[in-house]
Amino acid sequence: MVWYYLVAAVIILLDQWTKMLVVKNMFIGESITLIENFLYLTSHRNRGAAWGILQGQMMFFYIVTVIVIGFIIYYLHQYGKENVLAGIALSFILAGAIGNFIDRLFRKEVVDFVDTLIFGYDFPIFNIADSSLVVGVGLVFIATLLDERKKGSKKK
Repeated sequence: MVWYYLVAAVIILLDQWTKMLVVKNMFIGESITLIENFLYLTSHRNRGAAWGILQGQMMFFYIVTVIVIGFIIYYLHQYGKENVLAGIALSFILAGAIGNFIDRLFRKEVVDFVDTLIFGYDFPIFNIADSSLVVGVGLVFIATLLDERKKGSKKK
């Protein structure tokens, strides 16, 4: 069980370290090409949620994030013991939630910097915490499908 928290801690540290590097070494709006027409390092700030929705609603984010973290920890203890994939998934979600919560709490905004063009679509700029959330949700989906398949095969 402890190692789920270690996974989350490593992701949080990586998230905060990369954000610190961006804040200290780039000015807002500065962009560095990593792979032309695909991947850029762009210093950006977001006072809202994904795609910039709910701009400036910090108290809302504080309350919701604390509640979400509580639920994640609860479910991690409920399902992490019996389902390693679910435990890892929840670790990733926990790390993402805490990573962006730290930004909102101390910076009053989230530092984003991964800027991608995918098949011509300029995807919203994101960070390691955002990626961790997406990977975690994807893994929860996979763990749920596998669990349902397992339950279905036991019935036969």
